[in-house]
Amino acid sequence: MKKYLPPFILFLASALTSCGQKTFDEKMESLYKKTVPLIKADSLKPKLSEVVILDTRAREEFEVSHISSARLVDYDGFEVEQVNDIPKDKEVIVYCSVGYRSERVGEKLQKAGYTNVKNLYGGIFGWKNEGNEVVGMNNLPTDSVHVYNRLWGKWLFKGTKVY
Repeated sequence: MKKYLPPFILFLASALTSCGQKTFDEKMESLYKKTVPLIKADSLKPKLSEVVILDTRAREEFEVSHISSARLVDYDGFEVEQVNDIPKDKEVIVYCSVGYRSERVGEKLQKAGYTNVKNLYGGIFGWKNEGNEVVGMNNLPTDSVHVYNRLWGKWLFKGTKVY
């Protein structure tokens, strides 16, 4: 029995230390219901000027930084009437910190008849983690990203975390 103890202890220690530790992709996959198609940062970047980008975070998050040309719609107060000026067949990209809140807004848009809605995979965290630019309220590039809270902030690997 003793000769099996060390491998068992190693296995147990490995299992316990990996419990609760997910990679960014695993965390993102656990959040999405996949009701809104996902778009990755590298696919969005070349067509930024061709799409409508909706930031679904709170105003204080948006004011720290956002994707250039993004329009704030604020998850908590979002009503489809806010975007009546957007044609229903226009490609609309929604994002938040990691993609959970934006998926809910995307669902509302789909229900209202918007036919080309996509959710930015990983949200602004994924965007920034891929080395893409964000801007502040002055429209100048910034390294800062509002990370919602310390728990979610661990998923921002590049940039300056603002709480």
